[in-house]
Amino acid sequence: MIIDRLYEEVMKKGPICVGLDTRIEYISDDILNSEETIEEKIFKFNKRIIDETFDLTACYKLQIACYEAFGIEGLKAYSKTLKYIKEKGNIVIGDIKRGDISSTAKMYAKAHFEGDFEVDFITVNPYMGYDAISPYFEYLEKGNKGLFVLAKTSNESSKDFQELEVDDEPLYMKVSKEIEKWGEKYVGRNGFSLIGSVVGCTNPKEIVDISNTCKNTFFLIPGYGAQGGRGKGLSALFKNNMCGVVNSSRGIITSDNPREAVLEMKEDILKWLR
Repeated sequence: MIIDRLYEEVMKKGPICVGLDTRIEYISDDILNSEETIEEKIFKFNKRIIDETFDLTACYKLQIACYEAFGIEGLKAYSKTLKYIKEKGNIVIGDIKRGDISSTAKMYAKAHFEGDFEVDFITVNPYMGYDAISPYFEYLEKGNKGLFVLAKTSNESSKDFQELEVDDEPLYMKVSKEIEKWGEKYVGRNGFSLIGSVVGCTNPKEIVDISNTCKNTFFLIPGYGAQGGRGKGLSALFKNNMCGVVNSSRGIITSDNPREAVLEMKEDILKWLR
């Protein structure tokens, strides 16, 4: 299963997910001032990051909005980057956060688990309930695709809804339990499901509570670095099991030395586990 492969990459390389949330202002002048197309400029920037980090990172995550913003040229760069990551032998997450009625979700599944935008995992939004998530399940049957479902996100206003009390527990915990239930039939040999949760690095207590309740859940953990998350806050989660990947984008891709930035991030996380 792809979740077993991701877990094994974490154990081999560390829990780093490099976020290729590329923006024009991040691209170096030598690329930006060339005569190349937007597609070529974005891809060349991404390729440089990948070439410097592919042997250090468990996976990559691409926020599709950063590419959609540039229309067809941006989406060509997105597709080209996905293919290059696969050529390098790495796992890739499409951060698309889709959530819609079942007939539409079925088309989203086809769009991102097949064809030009094919990835290993996608992020999805559970706000519309089970029938907005279940159309993706047919792609999980072979074990080579997976989902990360939003549960407790890293943005400040996540508390507006996610911390509301529902049946004497916060909504994010109720959602997390549903995610665990949805993933019961997709548990791999390492004990984790193809259906994981997105829980922000800025919520260290909450992620431990969720992990203690949802034993088969593997986490995609955004919010490290620029959003305030640090390795120390993850020590309680990782001390018993490396049950997630920690995403950083700006802190790595805007660095003068992306490779060194990944190594520093890895050290910041792992030093608390020694």
